[in-house]
Amino acid sequence: MSFSWRPDVSPEASPQVIARAYDELLAGNEADRHLQAVRPLVRDSWRRSLASAVGVEGLPAFELGATELEAYRRDHPLATVMEMVRALLLPGAAEDSGVVVAVGDAAGRLLWVEGDRRLRARTGDMGFVEGANWSEAVVGTSAPGTALALDRSVQIAGAEHFNRHVQPWSCTAAPVHDPETRRLLGVIDVTGGPEAVQPQTRLLVDATARAIESEVLIARLRDRQQVPPARSPRRHPGTRAVLQTLGRDRALLEVTGESGDTVVELSARHAEILLLLAVNREGLSAEALSEAVYGHPATETLRPEMVRLRRVLERVAPSLVPSSRPYRLPEGVETDAQHVLSLLSRGAHRVALSAYRGAVLPDSTAPGVEEVRTSVRLALRETLLAEAGIEVLLAYAESADGRDDRDVLRLCLAMLPARSPRRAGLVARVESLERT
Repeated sequence: MSFSWRPDVSPEASPQVIARAYDELLAGNEADRHLQAVRPLVRDSWRRSLASAVGVEGLPAFELGATELEAYRRDHPLATVMEMVRALLLPGAAEDSGVVVAVGDAAGRLLWVEGDRRLRARTGDMGFVEGANWSEAVVGTSAPGTALALDRSVQIAGAEHFNRHVQPWSCTAAPVHDPETRRLLGVIDVTGGPEAVQPQTRLLVDATARAIESEVLIARLRDRQQVPPARSPRRHPGTRAVLQTLGRDRALLEVTGESGDTVVELSARHAEILLLLAVNREGLSAEALSEAVYGHPATETLRPEMVRLRRVLERVAPSLVPSSRPYRLPEGVETDAQHVLSLLSRGAHRVALSAYRGAVLPDSTAPGVEEVRTSVRLALRETLLAEAGIEVLLAYAESADGRDDRDVLRLCLAMLPARSPRRAGLVARVESLERT
Protein backbone atom coordinates (compact mmCIF):
# COMPACT_ATOMS: atom_id res chain seq x y z
CA MET A 1 0.00 0.00 0.00
CA SER A 2 2.18 2.79 -1.27
CA PHE A 3 -0.35 5.64 -1.37
CA SER A 4 0.41 9.27 -0.57
CA TRP A 5 -1.32 10.11 2.66
CA ARG A 6 -4.27 12.49 2.71
CA PRO A 7 -5.83 12.80 6.17
CA ASP A 8 -9.34 11.36 6.23
CA VAL A 9 -9.85 11.25 9.98
CA SER A 10 -10.99 14.18 12.16
CA PRO A 11 -9.87 16.85 9.66
CA GLU A 12 -11.37 19.51 11.92
CA ALA A 13 -9.30 18.53 14.96
CA SER A 14 -5.53 18.42 15.37
CA PRO A 15 -3.91 15.69 17.52
CA GLN A 16 -3.31 18.34 20.18
CA VAL A 17 -6.99 19.30 20.28
CA ILE A 18 -8.03 15.63 20.41
CA ALA A 19 -5.60 15.02 23.29
CA ARG A 20 -7.00 18.03 25.17
CA ALA A 21 -10.56 16.82 24.62
CA TYR A 22 -9.58 13.36 25.85
CA ASP A 23 -8.12 14.79 29.07
CA GLU A 24 -11.19 16.95 29.65
CA LEU A 25 -13.52 13.97 29.17
CA LEU A 26 -11.52 11.89 31.65
CA ALA A 27 -11.70 14.80 34.09
CA GLY A 28 -15.49 14.84 33.76
CA ASN A 29 -15.68 18.14 31.84
CA GLU A 30 -18.28 17.00 29.32
CA ALA A 31 -19.12 20.58 28.30
CA ASP A 32 -15.55 21.49 27.33
CA ARG A 33 -15.45 23.08 23.85
CA HIS A 34 -12.60 20.85 22.73
CA LEU A 35 -14.89 17.82 22.83
CA GLN A 36 -17.06 19.32 20.10
CA ALA A 37 -14.08 19.26 17.73
CA VAL A 38 -13.75 15.48 18.06
CA ARG A 39 -15.69 13.28 15.64
CA PRO A 40 -19.01 12.13 17.17
CA LEU A 41 -18.05 8.51 16.38
CA VAL A 42 -14.94 8.84 18.55
CA ARG A 43 -16.62 10.92 21.25
CA ASP A 44 -19.42 8.38 21.63
CA SER A 45 -16.92 5.52 21.73
CA TRP A 46 -14.94 7.28 24.48
CA ARG A 47 -18.12 7.58 26.51
CA ARG A 48 -18.93 3.89 26.03
CA SER A 49 -15.38 3.07 27.10
CA LEU A 50 -15.80 5.11 30.28
CA ALA A 51 -19.15 3.43 30.97
CA SER A 52 -17.43 0.03 30.65
CA ALA A 53 -14.76 1.13 33.16
CA VAL A 54 -11.97 0.58 30.62
CA GLY A 55 -8.57 1.53 32.00
CA VAL A 56 -6.76 4.29 30.11
CA GLU A 57 -3.48 2.35 30.42
CA GLY A 58 -4.89 -1.13 30.83
CA LEU A 59 -3.89 -4.26 28.97
CA PRO A 60 -6.19 -6.51 26.93
CA ALA A 61 -7.60 -9.67 28.44
CA PHE A 62 -6.12 -12.92 27.19
CA GLU A 63 -9.02 -15.34 26.88
CA LEU A 64 -7.41 -17.95 24.62
CA GLY A 65 -4.35 -19.88 25.70
CA ALA A 66 -2.04 -21.38 23.10
CA THR A 67 -3.83 -24.75 22.96
CA GLU A 68 -7.32 -23.22 22.97
CA LEU A 69 -6.32 -20.70 20.31
CA GLU A 70 -5.04 -23.38 17.95
CA ALA A 71 -8.21 -25.46 18.25
CA TYR A 72 -10.55 -22.47 18.01
CA ARG A 73 -8.81 -21.04 14.93
CA ARG A 74 -8.91 -24.38 13.17
CA ASP A 75 -12.72 -24.53 13.41
CA HIS A 76 -13.45 -20.83 12.85
CA PRO A 77 -15.27 -19.90 9.61
CA LEU A 78 -12.56 -17.37 8.72
CA ALA A 79 -9.78 -19.96 8.83
CA THR A 80 -10.48 -20.95 5.20
CA VAL A 81 -10.04 -17.39 3.89
CA MET A 82 -6.73 -16.46 5.50
CA GLU A 83 -4.80 -16.96 2.26
CA MET A 84 -7.14 -14.47 0.61
CA VAL A 85 -6.58 -11.96 3.44
CA ARG A 86 -2.82 -12.28 3.05
CA ALA A 87 -3.00 -11.92 -0.74
CA LEU A 88 -5.16 -8.78 -0.57
CA LEU A 89 -3.72 -6.97 2.46
CA LEU A 90 -0.15 -8.32 2.67
CA PRO A 91 1.03 -8.79 -0.91
CA GLY A 92 4.69 -9.37 -1.61
CA ALA A 93 7.03 -9.57 1.40
CA ALA A 94 4.51 -9.53 4.24
CA GLU A 95 7.26 -9.36 6.87
CA ASP A 96 8.35 -5.96 5.47
CA SER A 97 4.90 -4.65 4.52
CA GLY A 98 4.89 -1.64 6.86
CA VAL A 99 1.55 -2.65 8.41
CA VAL A 100 0.14 -5.26 10.76
CA VAL A 101 -2.99 -7.15 9.69
CA ALA A 102 -5.22 -8.79 12.29
CA VAL A 103 -8.28 -11.02 11.97
CA GLY A 104 -10.52 -11.45 14.99
CA ASP A 105 -13.76 -13.16 15.94
CA ALA A 106 -17.12 -11.56 16.64
CA ALA A 107 -16.20 -11.07 20.32
CA GLY A 108 -13.10 -9.07 19.42
CA ARG A 109 -10.53 -11.77 20.18
CA LEU A 110 -7.60 -11.64 17.77
CA LEU A 111 -7.05 -14.98 16.05
CA TRP A 112 -4.37 -14.10 13.49
CA VAL A 113 -1.88 -11.21 13.67
CA GLU A 114 0.56 -11.03 10.77
CA GLY A 115 2.59 -8.53 8.80
CA ASP A 116 5.64 -6.36 9.31
CA ARG A 117 7.98 -8.04 11.80
CA ARG A 118 9.34 -4.76 13.20
CA LEU A 119 5.87 -3.31 13.77
CA ARG A 120 4.61 -6.56 15.30
CA ALA A 121 7.42 -6.42 17.86
CA ARG A 122 6.22 -2.95 18.87
CA THR A 123 2.47 -3.55 18.73
CA GLY A 124 3.03 -6.71 20.76
CA ASP A 125 4.15 -4.50 23.67
CA MET A 126 0.59 -3.19 23.98
CA GLY A 127 -0.92 -6.67 23.73
CA PHE A 128 -1.97 -6.57 20.08
CA VAL A 129 -1.32 -10.27 19.64
CA GLU A 130 -3.21 -13.49 18.97
CA GLY A 131 -5.52 -14.53 21.80
CA ALA A 132 -6.03 -11.01 23.16
CA ASN A 133 -9.50 -9.46 23.40
CA TRP A 134 -9.62 -6.10 21.61
CA SER A 135 -13.31 -5.43 21.99
CA GLU A 136 -14.36 -1.90 22.86
CA ALA A 137 -15.52 -3.03 26.30
CA VAL A 138 -12.01 -4.29 27.10
CA VAL A 139 -9.54 -1.83 25.53
CA GLY A 140 -11.81 1.07 24.62
CA THR A 141 -11.84 2.93 21.32
CA SER A 142 -9.89 1.13 18.60
CA ALA A 143 -10.69 0.24 15.03
CA PRO A 144 -11.39 -3.50 15.53
CA GLY A 145 -13.41 -3.06 18.73
CA THR A 146 -15.37 -0.03 17.55
CA ALA A 147 -16.04 -1.59 14.13
CA LEU A 148 -17.64 -4.54 15.93
CA ALA A 149 -19.58 -2.23 18.28
CA LEU A 150 -21.00 -0.18 15.39
CA ASP A 151 -21.11 -3.05 12.85
CA ARG A 152 -19.43 -0.97 10.14
CA SER A 153 -15.95 -0.07 8.97
CA VAL A 154 -14.08 2.39 11.16
CA GLN A 155 -10.83 4.37 11.08
CA ILE A 156 -9.19 5.47 14.34
CA ALA A 157 -6.14 7.73 14.19
CA GLY A 158 -3.53 8.19 16.90
CA ALA A 159 -4.88 10.24 19.79
CA GLU A 160 -8.44 9.10 19.09
CA HIS A 161 -7.68 5.77 20.78
CA PHE A 162 -8.97 5.52 24.34
CA ASN A 163 -6.02 3.52 25.67
CA ARG A 164 -2.84 5.61 25.94
CA HIS A 165 -0.65 2.65 24.99
CA VAL A 166 -2.44 2.52 21.62
CA GLN A 167 -2.31 6.23 20.79
CA PRO A 168 0.97 6.03 18.80
CA TRP A 169 -0.88 3.88 16.24
CA SER A 170 -3.59 4.30 13.61
CA CYS A 171 -5.89 1.60 12.27
CA THR A 172 -8.71 0.72 9.90
CA ALA A 173 -11.11 -2.18 10.50
CA ALA A 174 -14.24 -3.66 8.99
CA PRO A 175 -16.65 -6.32 10.25
CA VAL A 176 -17.19 -9.56 8.35
CA HIS A 177 -20.66 -11.12 8.23
CA ASP A 178 -22.10 -14.51 7.50
CA PRO A 179 -23.16 -14.19 3.84
CA GLU A 180 -26.53 -15.88 4.49
CA THR A 181 -27.61 -14.98 8.03
CA ARG A 182 -25.70 -11.63 8.21
CA ARG A 183 -24.60 -12.38 11.76
CA LEU A 184 -21.13 -11.17 12.67
CA LEU A 185 -18.32 -13.63 11.96
CA GLY A 186 -15.44 -11.38 12.93
CA VAL A 187 -13.35 -8.37 12.01
CA ILE A 188 -10.31 -7.56 9.86
CA ASP A 189 -7.93 -4.75 10.82
CA VAL A 190 -4.92 -2.94 9.35
CA THR A 191 -2.69 -1.21 11.92
CA GLY A 192 0.34 1.00 11.36
CA GLY A 193 1.28 4.66 11.07
CA PRO A 194 -0.66 7.42 9.25
CA GLU A 195 -0.83 5.25 6.12
CA ALA A 196 -3.23 2.93 7.95
CA VAL A 197 -5.98 5.59 7.92
CA GLN A 198 -5.77 6.67 4.28
CA PRO A 199 -9.07 6.75 2.35
CA GLN A 200 -7.63 4.08 0.06
CA THR A 201 -6.91 1.84 3.03
CA ARG A 202 -10.54 1.93 4.07
CA LEU A 203 -11.67 1.09 0.54
CA LEU A 204 -9.24 -1.84 0.47
CA VAL A 205 -10.30 -3.17 3.88
CA ASP A 206 -14.00 -2.87 2.98
CA ALA A 207 -13.40 -4.64 -0.32
CA THR A 208 -11.49 -7.41 1.47
CA ALA A 209 -14.38 -7.93 3.89
CA ARG A 210 -16.83 -8.27 0.99
CA ALA A 211 -14.48 -10.65 -0.84
CA ILE A 212 -14.21 -12.79 2.29
CA GLU A 213 -17.99 -13.02 2.60
CA SER A 214 -18.28 -14.07 -1.05
CA GLU A 215 -15.58 -16.71 -0.60
CA VAL A 216 -17.30 -18.10 2.51
CA LEU A 217 -20.57 -18.39 0.57
CA ILE A 218 -18.90 -20.06 -2.44
CA ALA A 219 -17.16 -22.59 -0.20
CA ARG A 220 -20.41 -23.30 1.61
CA LEU A 221 -22.35 -23.89 -1.61
CA ARG A 222 -19.57 -26.13 -2.87
CA ASP A 223 -19.70 -28.20 0.29
CA ARG A 224 -23.48 -28.63 0.00
CA GLN A 225 -23.09 -30.19 -3.42
CA GLN A 226 -20.74 -32.82 -2.10
CA VAL A 227 -21.47 -35.81 0.11
CA PRO A 228 -20.34 -34.75 3.56
CA PRO A 229 -17.48 -36.87 4.93
CA ALA A 230 -18.08 -38.97 7.99
CA ARG A 231 -17.15 -37.03 11.08
CA SER A 232 -15.91 -38.35 14.34
CA PRO A 233 -18.01 -37.23 17.30
CA ARG A 234 -16.80 -33.98 18.85
CA ARG A 235 -15.24 -34.50 22.25
CA HIS A 236 -16.89 -32.67 25.13
CA PRO A 237 -14.71 -29.79 26.25
CA GLY A 238 -14.56 -31.21 29.78
CA THR A 239 -12.65 -29.59 32.62
CA ARG A 240 -10.25 -26.65 32.38
CA ALA A 241 -7.63 -26.35 35.09
CA VAL A 242 -5.06 -23.65 35.72
CA LEU A 243 -2.25 -23.93 38.28
CA GLN A 244 -1.19 -20.57 39.73
CA THR A 245 2.44 -20.78 40.88
CA LEU A 246 4.02 -17.38 40.23
CA GLY A 247 5.03 -15.62 43.42
CA ARG A 248 3.23 -18.24 45.51
CA ASP A 249 4.65 -20.86 47.87
CA ARG A 250 1.32 -22.69 48.04
CA ALA A 251 -0.09 -22.92 44.55
CA LEU A 252 -3.74 -22.44 43.69
CA LEU A 253 -5.51 -24.91 41.42
CA GLU A 254 -8.41 -23.23 39.62
CA VAL A 255 -10.84 -25.70 38.06
CA THR A 256 -13.69 -24.79 35.72
CA GLY A 257 -16.17 -27.51 34.77
CA GLU A 258 -19.83 -28.26 34.23
CA SER A 259 -20.51 -27.99 37.95
CA GLY A 260 -18.96 -24.53 38.29
CA ASP A 261 -15.67 -23.05 39.40
CA THR A 262 -13.50 -24.40 42.23
CA VAL A 263 -10.28 -23.00 43.71
CA VAL A 264 -8.08 -25.20 45.89
CA GLU A 265 -4.90 -24.24 47.71
CA LEU A 266 -2.42 -27.09 47.44
CA SER A 267 0.27 -28.11 49.86
CA ALA A 268 3.82 -27.19 48.88
CA ARG A 269 4.64 -30.79 47.90
CA HIS A 270 1.44 -31.31 45.90
CA ALA A 271 2.09 -28.01 44.10
CA GLU A 272 5.56 -29.22 43.10
CA ILE A 273 4.30 -32.55 41.80
CA LEU A 274 1.39 -31.06 39.86
CA LEU A 275 3.61 -28.40 38.31
CA LEU A 276 6.13 -30.99 37.15
CA LEU A 277 3.41 -33.15 35.63
CA ALA A 278 1.84 -30.11 33.97
CA VAL A 279 5.07 -29.08 32.22
CA ASN A 280 5.96 -32.69 31.32
CA ARG A 281 2.77 -33.67 29.51
CA GLU A 282 4.28 -36.84 28.10
CA GLY A 283 4.59 -38.09 31.69
CA LEU A 284 7.41 -38.98 34.09
CA SER A 285 8.49 -42.31 35.49
CA ALA A 286 8.39 -42.76 39.25
CA GLU A 287 12.18 -42.53 39.34
CA ALA A 288 12.33 -39.37 37.23
CA LEU A 289 9.54 -37.65 39.16
CA SER A 290 11.04 -38.51 42.55
CA GLU A 291 14.42 -37.13 41.46
CA ALA A 292 12.76 -33.94 40.22
CA VAL A 293 10.94 -33.55 43.55
CA TYR A 294 13.46 -34.81 46.12
CA GLY A 295 16.77 -34.58 44.29
CA HIS A 296 17.41 -38.31 44.44
CA PRO A 297 15.52 -41.55 43.68
CA ALA A 298 12.84 -41.84 46.35
CA THR A 299 9.96 -43.78 44.83
CA GLU A 300 8.87 -45.19 48.19
CA THR A 301 8.47 -41.64 49.51
CA LEU A 302 6.75 -40.43 46.35
CA ARG A 303 4.05 -43.13 46.18
CA PRO A 304 2.14 -42.19 49.36
CA GLU A 305 2.36 -38.53 48.33
CA MET A 306 0.78 -39.42 44.99
CA VAL A 307 -2.02 -41.24 46.81
CA ARG A 308 -2.75 -38.11 48.85
CA LEU A 309 -2.65 -35.91 45.73
CA ARG A 310 -5.08 -38.23 43.94
CA ARG A 311 -7.52 -37.94 46.86
CA VAL A 312 -7.40 -34.15 46.64
CA LEU A 313 -8.00 -34.19 42.89
CA GLU A 314 -10.79 -36.77 43.12
CA ARG A 315 -12.76 -34.29 45.22
CA VAL A 316 -12.32 -31.23 42.99
CA ALA A 317 -11.51 -32.54 39.50
CA PRO A 318 -11.76 -36.32 38.98
CA SER A 319 -10.71 -35.95 35.34
CA LEU A 320 -7.32 -34.63 36.46
CA VAL A 321 -6.34 -37.60 38.61
CA PRO A 322 -2.92 -38.68 37.27
CA SER A 323 -2.34 -42.14 35.86
CA SER A 324 0.70 -44.30 36.66
CA ARG A 325 3.55 -45.87 34.68
CA PRO A 326 4.39 -43.21 33.83
CA TYR A 327 2.79 -40.64 36.08
CA ARG A 328 0.80 -38.46 33.69
CA LEU A 329 -2.16 -36.09 33.75
CA PRO A 330 -5.02 -37.38 31.56
CA GLU A 331 -6.04 -33.79 30.72
CA GLY A 332 -3.70 -30.88 30.32
CA VAL A 333 -3.29 -28.55 33.27
CA GLU A 334 -2.31 -25.03 32.24
CA THR A 335 0.09 -23.05 34.42
CA ASP A 336 0.52 -19.32 34.81
CA ALA A 337 4.25 -19.83 34.18
CA GLN A 338 3.57 -21.39 30.78
CA HIS A 339 1.12 -18.56 30.07
CA VAL A 340 3.95 -16.04 30.50
CA LEU A 341 6.10 -18.01 28.06
CA SER A 342 3.21 -18.12 25.57
CA LEU A 343 2.77 -14.35 25.80
CA LEU A 344 6.48 -13.83 25.20
CA SER A 345 6.39 -16.07 22.13
CA ARG A 346 3.52 -13.99 20.71
CA GLY A 347 5.42 -10.74 21.31
CA ALA A 348 3.12 -9.49 24.09
CA HIS A 349 6.00 -8.21 26.20
CA ARG A 350 4.11 -5.72 28.37
CA VAL A 351 1.34 -8.24 29.06
CA ALA A 352 3.87 -10.99 29.87
CA LEU A 353 5.66 -8.72 32.34
CA SER A 354 2.35 -7.84 33.96
CA ALA A 355 1.43 -11.55 34.19
CA TYR A 356 4.79 -12.41 35.79
CA ARG A 357 3.85 -11.93 39.44
CA GLY A 358 7.07 -13.42 40.80
CA ALA A 359 9.22 -16.52 40.71
CA VAL A 360 7.71 -19.99 40.28
CA LEU A 361 7.06 -21.47 43.76
CA PRO A 362 9.85 -19.26 45.17
CA ASP A 363 10.53 -21.28 48.35
CA SER A 364 10.66 -24.68 46.65
CA THR A 365 14.02 -26.46 46.58
CA ALA A 366 12.82 -29.29 44.34
CA PRO A 367 15.35 -29.57 41.49
CA GLY A 368 12.64 -29.84 38.83
CA VAL A 369 10.87 -26.75 40.14
CA GLU A 370 14.13 -24.82 40.30
CA GLU A 371 14.70 -25.69 36.65
CA VAL A 372 11.26 -24.42 35.65
CA ARG A 373 11.73 -21.29 37.77
CA THR A 374 15.07 -20.50 36.14
CA SER A 375 13.85 -21.16 32.61
CA VAL A 376 10.87 -18.81 32.99
CA ARG A 377 12.97 -16.07 34.61
CA LEU A 378 15.67 -16.30 31.92
CA ALA A 379 13.14 -16.43 29.07
CA LEU A 380 11.50 -13.24 30.36
CA ARG A 381 14.82 -11.46 30.82
CA GLU A 382 16.37 -12.48 27.52
CA THR A 383 13.25 -11.76 25.49
CA LEU A 384 12.78 -8.31 27.00
CA LEU A 385 16.46 -7.46 26.50
CA ALA A 386 16.30 -8.53 22.86
CA GLU A 387 12.86 -7.31 21.79
CA ALA A 388 11.02 -5.05 24.25
CA GLY A 389 10.51 -1.31 23.87
CA ILE A 390 11.86 1.23 26.33
CA GLU A 391 8.66 1.59 28.39
CA VAL A 392 8.47 -2.16 29.01
CA LEU A 393 12.19 -2.30 29.84
CA LEU A 394 11.80 0.54 32.34
CA ALA A 395 8.92 -1.34 33.99
CA TYR A 396 11.09 -4.48 34.14
CA ALA A 397 13.88 -2.42 35.71
CA GLU A 398 11.52 -1.65 38.59
CA SER A 399 10.63 -5.31 39.17
CA ALA A 400 12.33 -7.57 41.67
CA ASP A 401 14.17 -9.43 38.90
CA GLY A 402 15.30 -6.35 36.98
CA ARG A 403 16.02 -3.89 39.77
CA ASP A 404 19.67 -4.86 40.21
CA ASP A 405 20.33 -6.08 36.67
CA ARG A 406 23.13 -3.95 35.24
CA ASP A 407 22.51 -5.11 31.67
CA VAL A 408 18.88 -4.01 31.88
CA LEU A 409 19.75 -0.64 33.40
CA ARG A 410 22.47 0.02 30.82
CA LEU A 411 20.17 -0.90 27.94
CA CYS A 412 17.54 1.49 29.30
CA LEU A 413 20.16 4.26 29.35
CA ALA A 414 21.18 3.43 25.79
CA MET A 415 17.56 3.60 24.58
CA LEU A 416 16.49 6.74 26.45
CA PRO A 417 16.91 10.15 24.78
CA ALA A 418 19.96 12.09 26.00
CA ARG A 419 17.79 14.72 27.74
CA SER A 420 15.33 12.31 29.36
CA PRO A 421 14.76 13.16 33.04
CA ARG A 422 14.66 9.44 33.79
CA ARG A 423 18.36 8.99 33.02
CA ALA A 424 19.63 10.46 36.30
CA GLY A 425 17.98 7.83 38.48
CA LEU A 426 19.22 5.00 36.27
CA VAL A 427 22.79 6.35 36.27
CA ALA A 428 22.73 6.54 40.06
CA ARG A 429 21.52 2.93 40.32
CA VAL A 430 24.23 1.67 37.94
CA GLU A 431 26.92 3.52 39.86
CA SER A 432 25.62 2.12 43.16
CA LEU A 433 25.71 -1.43 41.79
CA GLU A 434 29.27 -0.97 40.51
CA ARG A 435 30.44 0.18 43.95
CA THR A 436 29.13 -2.99 45.63
